[in-house]
Amino acid sequence: MELKIENLSKTYANGTKALDNVSLSIPHGMYGLLGPNGAGKTTLMRTLATLQEPDAGTVHLGEIDVLKQKDEVRRLLGYLPQEFGVYPRISCQDMLSHLALLKGITRSGERRQVVEAMLQRCNLYDVRKKSLASFSGGTRQRFGIAQALISNPQLLIVDEPTAGLDPGERNRFYNLLAEIGEQVIVILSTHIVEDVMDLCSRMAIINLGRVLFEGHPEDAIKSLAGRVWQRSIPKSELAGYQQRYQVISSRLVGGRPFVHVLSADPLDAGFTPSTPNLEDVFFTKIRGWN
Repeated sequence: MELKIENLSKTYANGTKALDNVSLSIPHGMYGLLGPNGAGKTTLMRTLATLQEPDAGTVHLGEIDVLKQKDEVRRLLGYLPQEFGVYPRISCQDMLSHLALLKGITRSGERRQVVEAMLQRCNLYDVRKKSLASFSGGTRQRFGIAQALISNPQLLIVDEPTAGLDPGERNRFYNLLAEIGEQVIVILSTHIVEDVMDLCSRMAIINLGRVLFEGHPEDAIKSLAGRVWQRSIPKSELAGYQQRYQVISSRLVGGRPFVHVLSADPLDAGFTPSTPNLEDVFFTKIRGWN
């Protein structure tokens, strides 16, 4: 099964063009959707999750028309948005049981087994009888992950999924996603470059509603081979470097800016070649540099 997006566009009433003729083909496996805040990622995710309509374009999940056959899509969909509401007084276990019932798991014995397995899988078993209102941010996010996975979806959409998770929980979640991605389509929408590099075999970079790159992360990195240079400079000289060079990024190391610069030609003796990475690709694409 493949998710095929063609010429998808969406402009809001205030004139914001959230999606501008977006076309993507997303196969089985982990697929990274990388972009800054406001890039259009959430609008695309909500459209794929049948929560809003585009102005133009088509989306197909295998033979299913996502924009016209919403009930069929929802049976195959797991969705973890950035923000989600819960019934505050219900227990975690009971809420998952209710969601499993809505997903079509009608036999009580089967539903009980599915819920218990999901509680264990998402590290929620010890808090299964506590109300959702009592959950910390990280525990609430784990519940969000559990509800997205409750019916073994064929299409799993996760939008900035590790907010509020500590490093151990984050690694646990990503191991779980990688395992699931062996069998289904998993779309990981994020602004964290390292997550896409570590997890995703294919990716797209989106900004201002437009797709700037689509393909393998390694191919994107290879496109910058021999064109990224680095050096440490005094903080007082940073503005001047940004005027003279295409400064991809700068970060403070030992109190001094350490800059990455894009140049097809070798730079002066103060610069050394830098092995490009996906962060370099991200910033060059966002800035429109080829």
